[in-house]
Amino acid sequence: MNLAKFNVSTGRVTGYEIDEFDFTLGLLVVDGWSAYFKVICEQQSCMAHLLRKIRKFRDAFPNLTSIVKFYLKLRRILRDGERLQKIREQIGEEVFERRLKRLKKRLEDMLNWTNPNDILKEIIKKVKRQQPRILTFVEHPGAPCHNNYGEFLIRIGVLKRKISGGSVSAERANAYAILLSIYVTCKLREISFPKYMKESLRHYIRTGKPMLLGTYSAFIAESSKSKKAA
Repeated sequence: MNLAKFNVSTGRVTGYEIDEFDFTLGLLVVDGWSAYFKVICEQQSCMAHLLRKIRKFRDAFPNLTSIVKFYLKLRRILRDGERLQKIREQIGEEVFERRLKRLKKRLEDMLNWTNPNDILKEIIKKVKRQQPRILTFVEHPGAPCHNNYGEFLIRIGVLKRKISGGSVSAERANAYAILLSIYVTCKLREISFPKYMKESLRHYIRTGKPMLLGTYSAFIAESSKSKKAA
């Protein structure tokens, strides 16, 4: 599910603001925003964000080869994690757990870098903050180690803001954020947004309540079964 919310302080439609949510299933891929720590679920830090930060240090201090070595080691660990995730069924759980343990040990050893310079110390500090959420994705089949796709989905709202100049009021911005959330969730579930909105409005006229996406999905499934039976 994709959520968008109007942020009063910035005047923009952004990701939702978090108080405290309980996601008992699934994996939440997050950036370094501390508010995500309030979400009760398994989390994976976005490695695209983290690697981008390290590259900025690398480019700013090209003479420090230790930064390049650290960056390449971290990227290699992530790629080995992606490979391990893909072959989990082939190698079996026992071998998978053993290799995952070794992978985590490699990460731990890398963070205990011998005699790092001051710049590398700062980088290691940033990575250590994310350490519990760096290899979570390996244990979730098909899960990415980044949230690039999620950011691509909310790009629609960013483009709309650039073209129209934003919403006139907070109420209009919130209404747009709700529609954007519904649209993107329909896209993820491969549901026609116009058809869903049409049925939801009909349901609202009859009952005074909008039709939930789950209800609409069940409605589509029943309709499809009826057509096949006929």
